[in-house]
Amino acid sequence: MPLAELDDIRARAGEEIGTSSWFAIDQERIAAFAEATEDRQFIHLDPDAAAQTPFGGTIAHGFLTLSLLSRMAAEVVLVPPSTKMVVNYGLDRVRFLAPVRSGKRVRGRFVLEGIENKPGGQLLLRHLVTVEIEGEDKPALSAQWLVLLVN
Repeated sequence: MPLAELDDIRARAGEEIGTSSWFAIDQERIAAFAEATEDRQFIHLDPDAAAQTPFGGTIAHGFLTLSLLSRMAAEVVLVPPSTKMVVNYGLDRVRFLAPVRSGKRVRGRFVLEGIENKPGGQLLLRHLVTVEIEGEDKPALSAQWLVLLVN
C-alpha cells in the first residue's frame, strides 16, 4: 500500500485517491471462484447455457468482483508509515450494478470519504469504491468499504 503521512491522508478526505490496475476476469478465475465458494450456478460455468440468457455468456460472481477489492486496495489505499496491519473492517453498502462478462477486465476507483480515530491509535478509513468494467459505461459495483489501520 502506498505510504503517506497521516496529515496528508486526512487532507485527502473527500477526494479520489487513486485507481488500481486492470484485472482480467477470465473463465479460469470464475471457475476457481465457483469451486472455492461452491456457487456453481450455470451462468458462471456453462458457456452454452449462459449464452441463452440476457447476459449472452458466462459472467463473474458478484462476490468474485467484490473480493478483488483487497487486491485493488493494495495499490491505492494510503497508509501512514507507522501502520503495522491493515484489516478489512466490513462494508456499509454494496450494490452490484452490471455483470462482468468472462474475458473482461475490471479496476477499482477509490474515494477516501473519511477517517475516524479509534481506541489504541487505530484509524478507520471509509472508502467509496467503484469497480469499473473496461470499455463499458456502467460499473460492476459500488461499495462503501471500511478499512482499519492498526499501529
